[in-house]
Amino acid sequence: MKIVDRKTKTEKLLEYSGAIKFLYTSLLGRVILKLITNRFVSNLVGKYMNSKLSKRRINKTIIDNNIDMRLYEKKDYTSFNDFFIRKKKNLDFDLKNNHFVSPCDSKLLVIKLNKNATFDIKGSIYSLKNIVKEDLTDKYQNGYALIFRLEVTDYHRYHFIDDGTRDEYKFIKGKLNTVQPIAYNRKVFHTNSREYTTLHTKNFGDVIEVDVGALCVGKITNNKAIKAFKKGDEKGYFEFGGSTIILFVKDKKVIIDNDILLNSTLGKETIVSCGEKIGVRY
Repeated sequence: MKIVDRKTKTEKLLEYSGAIKFLYTSLLGRVILKLITNRFVSNLVGKYMNSKLSKRRINKTIIDNNIDMRLYEKKDYTSFNDFFIRKKKNLDFDLKNNHFVSPCDSKLLVIKLNKNATFDIKGSIYSLKNIVKEDLTDKYQNGYALIFRLEVTDYHRYHFIDDGTRDEYKFIKGKLNTVQPIAYNRKVFHTNSREYTTLHTKNFGDVIEVDVGALCVGKITNNKAIKAFKKGDEKGYFEFGGSTIILFVKDKKVIIDNDILLNSTLGKETIVSCGEKIGVRY
């Protein structure tokens, strides 16, 4: 899969680590994968990532991934997870009422839902009904699925896309596969651990947000105290493991920006920043 930088108009090929290739393309790797996607193993990894011992990983991660730490609050991180959920000093969040924005830093793929509220990624068919375990087909048919894929280097806090209120969160216990495209044929959005709610937004109608956990930990932490929110308020964060956010938007509520739609049609992800305009009110 190719990734497009909409600011520089450049493209790059998504490269998988040797470990990910091994786990998802070899027989031995798939055997090992069954072990490491087990919650017991994930909990052990989580304990390490929250320990002082994991601090040694921070500098190498910054250097290897060329992370600009000037964008983030300066602090003495107590663990790798503390670093992973670091806060930005400033968020350039587009607050215009008619602008539809990204909830996070990520690589975005937008797919049109059909009349059955299903969508196809690389030959794998996903359905809204299977992802949220509710039959909302009639409400969301012909709408959009917006898939925001976060990488290890991204800012892992995410924010509300509009003013509004929300329903109660619903948690679905599942596996913790990688959410990189190499695993899309494993129906990761159907099977991975996830938490979702319906956002009753002021300008874009009801939007379902699904926060999806990922390989190793991918712990989802939503701020359950916030039930009424303003555009740009922090909604939650993912701990180590990377993750994905899926927004389901109803038909005739949002006009997605043309460059993002074109890239998605060609099977390309678009780099977007938290709070960046990605569409307008219909």
